[in-house]
Amino acid sequence: MKLKLDLHPIYNRGGEIDKALRDIIDEAIRTKATEVEIIPGKGSGQLKKKVLRFLDQKEIKALYHRIDKDAKNHGRLFVYFRHK
Repeated sequence: MKLKLDLHPIYNRGGEIDKALRDIIDEAIRTKATEVEIIPGKGSGQLKKKVLRFLDQKEIKALYHRIDKDAKNHGRLFVYFRHK
């Protein structure tokens, strides 16, 4: 199962971005999704950096297996999960 989060509609609302990221991570764990696609968009790269900082937090990092950046589209990230 794959989940998708497009941050374009809330790109300028910091608190909502953190909540949306936390919600999609929680949903991935609850539904045992193996992959979450996060689309911060291309833009200046600030939103992507914010997403990466969020994902790098110790308590969040413990929830997923790894992150890949899309080689063909730098406005996209993939977060992979392993479920027991």
